[in-house]
Amino acid sequence: MAMNLLGIGLGAANHHEDALSVKEAELSTMRRLGAPEDDVLVTQSNLASTYRALGRLDEAMQMRRDVYSATVKLNGHEHSDTLIEANNYAQALLNLQRFKEVKEFLREKVRVARRVLGEDHELTLMMRGSYAEALCRDPAATLDDLREAVTTIEENSRIARRVLGGAHPATAGIERDLQKARAALRARETPPTTES
Repeated sequence: MAMNLLGIGLGAANHHEDALSVKEAELSTMRRLGAPEDDVLVTQSNLASTYRALGRLDEAMQMRRDVYSATVKLNGHEHSDTLIEANNYAQALLNLQRFKEVKEFLREKVRVARRVLGEDHELTLMMRGSYAEALCRDPAATLDDLREAVTTIEENSRIARRVLGGAHPATAGIERDLQKARAALRARETPPTTES
């Protein structure tokens, strides 16, 4: 517990290298002492966040993948912890600009989140937002991809306003994402003008 708090405090103070050492030591200690698997997974997830903060994106993605896989084995595909780790893994893939993998991975996970958590759940909104982000940011995105992204974010916006309210930070983030997606769609739909 003390190591965990120290690691969190160091990370919050932007001392990520020091936080990394503490979190790695904490994980090693937990494994050596035979800590419960779900506690080990939380520590690994925190360690992945530290890797990301240090710009070690490949290591963060690998750890997120491992945590997701272990969470599936521990809890099954429809548990809320599994869906949280699925979203974390998708974010790690997004950070590496592996858009095709994100889209393929999240298509099914979003359906599960909608069925298990409901349309109105914040995690469902986040997963749908990650899917739309992958559609928008992919250099190979088609017009249909961009339209799907805009439609998805518009639905997220309506749900967030109704459930969370217009002043909620998540709603504001969704609105910013919607502006970006609409701008990307307009830019692609508008033919370039030629000067005579």
